[in-house]
Amino acid sequence: MTIATSPVSTRRRWAGLAVLSASVLLVVMDMTILNVALPAISEDLRPDSLQLLWMVDAYALVLSGLLVTVSALGDRWGRKRMLMTGFAVFGVASLAVLVADSAVAVIAVRALLGVGGAMIMPSTLSMIRNLFTDPAERARALGVWAAMAAVGAALGPIVAGLLLERFSWHSAFLVNVPVMAVAIVAGLLLLPETRNPSPGRWDALGTVLSMAGMVALVYAVKNFGKYGITSTGALVATVVAVVTLTWFVRRCLHRADPLLEIRLFRSAPFSAGVVTALTTSIAMAAVMLLLAQWMQLVQGYGPLETGVRLLPAALAAIVASPLAPALARLIGARTVLAGGLALTGVAFLLLYAAPSPLGYWPVAAALVLIGVGNGSLAIASAAIMSGSPAAKSGSAAAVEETSYELGGALGVAVLGSIAAAVYRGELSYAGPGAGVVRESLGGALDVARELGAAGGRLAEQARTAFTDSLILTSGAGALLMLAGTLVVWFLTPRHLDVSSADQHH
Repeated sequence: MTIATSPVSTRRRWAGLAVLSASVLLVVMDMTILNVALPAISEDLRPDSLQLLWMVDAYALVLSGLLVTVSALGDRWGRKRMLMTGFAVFGVASLAVLVADSAVAVIAVRALLGVGGAMIMPSTLSMIRNLFTDPAERARALGVWAAMAAVGAALGPIVAGLLLERFSWHSAFLVNVPVMAVAIVAGLLLLPETRNPSPGRWDALGTVLSMAGMVALVYAVKNFGKYGITSTGALVATVVAVVTLTWFVRRCLHRADPLLEIRLFRSAPFSAGVVTALTTSIAMAAVMLLLAQWMQLVQGYGPLETGVRLLPAALAAIVASPLAPALARLIGARTVLAGGLALTGVAFLLLYAAPSPLGYWPVAAALVLIGVGNGSLAIASAAIMSGSPAAKSGSAAAVEETSYELGGALGVAVLGSIAAAVYRGELSYAGPGAGVVRESLGGALDVARELGAAGGRLAEQARTAFTDSLILTSGAGALLMLAGTLVVWFLTPRHLDVSSADQHH
């Protein structure tokens, strides 16, 4: 069991869910806002390539390194207290951007936002697990939570486009401050405190191992994607990750009060939910990143137009996520979980098979299918949460959030590497700036502009190569989703019902 200070009324439960969902919306929105704001930050601060890399990676590295530790701390210290602290850290970090006048300062702000994000994301999930003790009600609540995450992903680029057209890049951070202030007040009034009543002794060595292992793993994955499989830094990080994470897992399995409850993977529904989250985020991260670049650099849309044109995925997810629990009751959780992955696979197949040259309408159709497929993530969350005892909800939330974080890094690294290889392979340009041209489409278009009239053919060739890389990567994404569909189908118990009694044993 888990300790709550008092029974929670229905009205207060759903009001609490509104606070939790709003905080997830903001954190997800913030990730996408910063992707759009990076060109403006680069133009103002002129970071070198290494600093630019750290601006992008600092958030993910800090977040992934802290997820396990912060979730375990929340179980002991109080999940509400951890969430409120996360809101405060996120707000202060966003405000600190006012004095950030260098690339290093922006990297520090991004790292501090990662600390806040690590406190917020798993806390919201574990609090939903403890607020909604009835599994059917919890499944509906997780549907709302997943829909809000989709809204955040959709609003991010649009809000960023609106802000950057009117204000400086600082506004992309400052928009968080008033929302976090409101979230703190609402959370203090509406959320009950819950914690694990018998957490056992704190594992200091396990804490160090989990942090070092997760940071090394995400760092290795990202660097393999950027520099290829011969990258020395990535190889060293892989060795560190394998040693520390193996040691960490063995330690958790042999302790009565582990930092992360690895034994949760013995629950088939839990494992199926994790595989669904991981597979979806691997494919989504890469293809959505490539689509955003394709819209801006190939089709010539501005940031705001791109945000609007990416909307179909989010709108479909907003509709599908709250409906997913009812659909799971009708046709079974296994069908919804595997079906969601299959639908996303069909979307990627549609991009792969679309008539040439690729236009927006096949992309829009694929985005709708992706959004509907993502509705299954609400059931994945419900399977993960119902497959774990309430006292271990922090561990369950940490595993789910880690799978999203790791999936995103893997997607950009693995599928992004395929895209880069296809792009480079199709370019035959050997003139001035050839290295820059082969590095990225943005670089190729810059070189083409410098060449004047002679650059027209290069720009056309680079755009065609990039579109082909998007199409082939979508094909690889489709294969990955098919593999994920089969694994989830065989892992998920046939009669799993995430809206009835808890599934853990």
